[in-house]
Amino acid sequence: MNEIHQKAEVTLRRITAKTVRSICNLSVSENQRKFVAPNAVSIAQAYFSKNAWFRAIYADDTPVGFVMLHETPKLGKYFLWRFMIDSKYQGKGYGHKALELIIKRVKKMPKAKALTLSVIRGEGSAENLYLESGFKFTGKIEDSEHVMKLTY
Repeated sequence: MNEIHQKAEVTLRRITAKTVRSICNLSVSENQRKFVAPNAVSIAQAYFSKNAWFRAIYADDTPVGFVMLHETPKLGKYFLWRFMIDSKYQGKGYGHKALELIIKRVKKMPKAKALTLSVIRGEGSAENLYLESGFKFTGKIEDSEHVMKLTY
């Protein structure tokens, strides 16, 4: 596999029959597995949810991660349901770039005033990424996960 550099273009792409296996093979490190479900589980859940929007995260032409939103445009509710960067590609800025793209997308959606997510706190969590991107803790805890919100 070619080495990817930090100047790579990060994009969000549809997952197809040709790419699904490579997306399902992406994984976080062993100590991060308690924070996010495997991509295969997320993709399966997406197909059974009318509110799921999901994409593969690419750096140039290399799949590096996965994102899934739960969107309820009529109510103006947008929730970052799943977000992961493969362990081999963490620390290269791809998570920040992908999160910027997600935030831009949600800002354009009907009635969008905020993007919400929940995070399990601990070593290896994406908590710092979210804080650096402007998310703030709401003080709510749902299913042992701390709720964060980015208000527009």
